[in-house]
Amino acid sequence: MVTTIAPAARTSTRRVTARTSRDAVLNGAVELARAAAQEVAEHPEDVGDHLGTVFEDERVASHRFAATMKGYRGWHWTVTVARVPRGRTATISEVELLPGEEAVLAPAWLPWAERLRPGDVGPGDVLPFRPDDPRLEPGYTPTGDPEVDEVAIEELALARARVLSPQGRAEAAERWYRGSRGPTTAGSVAAAAECMTCAFLIPLSGSMGQLFGVCANEWSPDDGKVVSLDHGCGAHSETDVEEQPTEWPAPAPLIDENEIEQVPAADDGPQGDTAE
Repeated sequence: MVTTIAPAARTSTRRVTARTSRDAVLNGAVELARAAAQEVAEHPEDVGDHLGTVFEDERVASHRFAATMKGYRGWHWTVTVARVPRGRTATISEVELLPGEEAVLAPAWLPWAERLRPGDVGPGDVLPFRPDDPRLEPGYTPTGDPEVDEVAIEELALARARVLSPQGRAEAAERWYRGSRGPTTAGSVAAAAECMTCAFLIPLSGSMGQLFGVCANEWSPDDGKVVSLDHGCGAHSETDVEEQPTEWPAPAPLIDENEIEQVPAADDGPQGDTAE
């Protein structure tokens, strides 16, 4: 959107800019601003060279000084000074230590719960409760009928305040399928058969059982893990190694006499005089 400034407004703006740029009181308050910055700084030498003056408004200006402390490269002291109408002295309004364009800043702060990543939780760690977790939804709500509630809670084990939501199931399915026990790993691609035809696969119930099961083969690297039905490994129950042809008795070894080193045989006994 293009904003058009009326001629009267442009004239007023030029008048204010010209008037503030010629404000000798604010322009000449460099040493006053430096003294204010040195009073706030831990050491007077922490306030460096004067970097310039910026007019914030009519009768309001900010003097900038370099910050010379270690670890504050690119930062500067900003001291705002002001004067009253027709005043001949400047007054300190504010002193701040502000970052410049090249300043090294700390990353944006995140709460502990948002900094955690999968795999960060160790023994003894407890995740904070999330009442609005989109991966979950309310579970079984008692109906008030003792018979119905007893069957649901004790026999069907539905006594959970929350269960997986469709979003939670979809995220888990995508994570498992694209993970190390999906169909795209090197071991799965090299396998002769898929897990869905293996006797050691325990299918999952519900909608997740259409894609996944649990491996129960102690010889498999996936034992006790959730695997996709089109995953595979070398411990499939119905596969075997290819038989190698064997001959018995074994054929005589081939000997290349040109490569044999001739070594004279040692005498059976020590040499010496023979008894007469």
